[in-house]
Formats: sequence, C-alpha cells, structure tokens
Amino acid sequence: MDKNDDLSLINLAITGNDDAFTVLFQRHYSFLFKYLLKLTLNEEVSKDLAQETMVKCYTKLSSYKGDGKFSTWMISIASRLYIDSIRKKEREKKKINRIMHNLSRQLSWASQSKGIDWSDTFTDFNQLEADVRTPILLRHYYGYSYEEIGAMLGMRTGTVKSRVHNGIKWLRKEWDGDE
Repeated sequence: MDKNDDLSLINLAITGNDDAFTVLFQRHYSFLFKYLLKLTLNEEVSKDLAQETMVKCYTKLSSYKGDGKFSTWMISIASRLYIDSIRKKEREKKKINRIMHNLSRQLSWASQSKGIDWSDTFTDFNQLEADVRTPILLRHYYGYSYEEIGAMLGMRTGTVKSRVHNGIKWLRKEWDGDE
C-alpha cells in the first residue's frame, strides 16, 4: 500500500467521492480488524470497534494531516475508541455496584422499620455477582439440586457447583474479615 495512493484516495473522499473512501475502507479494514482482535480477544467487540473506527475515520477524514500513514492514524482512533469502551464499562459496573449497595441498604432499613430481622449476611450476599448469587440462592435457600439449577440456568452442573463454592468461600472470607 502506497502512502501517496492513500493520500489521493483521501483527497477524493474529502471532496465527497464515497467510492474513494470505500476503496480506502476495503484496503485497511482487514489490518484494522486483526489489530482489534489481538487487542480485545473478542470477535464481536472487534467488529463493532472496527465499524465505529471506520465511521469516525470517514467523519473526521479532513483532520488527517498526511504526516504519517493512514493506517497509523486509523489505529490511533481505534485504540482510543477501545480505551473509551473499557472506561465506559468500568463506569457502568461502578454505577451498578452503587445501585446494588443502595438497594441493599434500603431493603435493610425497610425491613428493620417493619420489624423484620435483616442480617448483614444478606447485605454481604448482595455484593456477589448475579451469576454467583443466583445459584447460591437456588441451592441453599430454595433447596434445588445442582443438576436442577444447571437445567434452570442453562449451565453445566460443574459450573453451578463451582459458583456456589466460590461464592460461599468469598462470603466466609468477608465474614472472617469483619470479626
């Protein structure tokens, strides 16, 4: 791929020639996708980020200065989009954790105000991820077998056992730390 050839396609695309951008897209998409696949280790995420990157390249094409290769500029956009997506996921995860914590506190207060005994055990239990909390609840509160839980949740019995075990192990660790 010749840098001058890319520059002529970019100049044509900037003037409104969508066919020129299509050629540029086809020329660099495979490289971009492989880079993102190595970065994310997830094919679907890589496809989404590649598409988003190419859209961003298209809309911001006039800001390409031509100092370096087009692929370098494109990879820098893809990298920033990837980092932004990670940050967004972290923000969403923190938000969900805050909501879960607040709900647990509200349930605790509501229970106490109605004379219902609410233990710290349930508060700690609510800190578990849903994919761990659900099998524990079904096993130890409702008494379902590991096989039944696996069938209900669409997972292998061994996975159910592992999640129950690891969740209870985490809870015990929390309780030992509180003393």
